[in-house]
Amino acid sequence: MIDSTVHVRVARPSGDLAAAERFYVDGLGLTVLWRTAERVPGEHDLVMVGPPDAAWHFELTHDPDDPLEPTPTVDDLFVLYLGKPADKELIDRLVAAGGTRVPAHNPYWEEHGVTIADPDGYRLVLCSRTWA
Repeated sequence: MIDSTVHVRVARPSGDLAAAERFYVDGLGLTVLWRTAERVPGEHDLVMVGPPDAAWHFELTHDPDDPLEPTPTVDDLFVLYLGKPADKELIDRLVAAGGTRVPAHNPYWEEHGVTIADPDGYRLVLCSRTWA
């Protein structure tokens, strides 16, 4: 059984780390927790973002030597349960930081939140419901 306090890292490729960082840091308000400081041949460039001291973070990677093209689907979701409707200022910040408001593929998310595609096309859902 996995303990509920185990740390979680969600990682995925990005075509443009600077654009992804702008979206998640300037738009969503996450903090840069770590990033590669210099280019090391054979290693990925990456930036880790999340809330400081949280049990999770989001890692965005890019391999300049063998880049992966992000291949998001309409059901690749990063869902945040806000417990209230997302405020217009947050949505506007995300769009100004490179996001695109899109209709949700699943009607549940359309009814209970706002869906915004990040610069790589992956979808962020700002859910108005709580986790419970």
